[in-house]
Amino acid sequence: MSFFLVFLAMVLAAGLVWFAAGVVRGRRALDGEPADGFDEPPAQLPPVLLPEHPTPDDVDRVRFSLAFRGYRMDQVDQVLETLRDRIGVQAALIEALTAQMRERRAEDAADSPTDA
Repeated sequence: MSFFLVFLAMVLAAGLVWFAAGVVRGRRALDGEPADGFDEPPAQLPPVLLPEHPTPDDVDRVRFSLAFRGYRMDQVDQVLETLRDRIGVQAALIEALTAQMRERRAEDAADSPTDA
């Protein structure tokens, strides 16, 4: 019976240590500190930059540095943000030009005599 109580005490002590370590790790993660040893390395490499007006060939030539867990997430995010912004500008320009073209066609149709 005493062996069982010693074993139970050891299991409870190990459980408490494990629980306390998890609580401390969770608090560190909430404070913005890395919760484990796999935090992101400091950015020491130059950023991946695209030209002001990227072309499909520019996108094809983009290469990201490999990191411990794959590509550097900060570089990928930067390129995707640049592409997103540029595509947004182009979409707005296309929409404005399409609206302008429709207005001119409507004006031309109103000005031209109708053949009946």
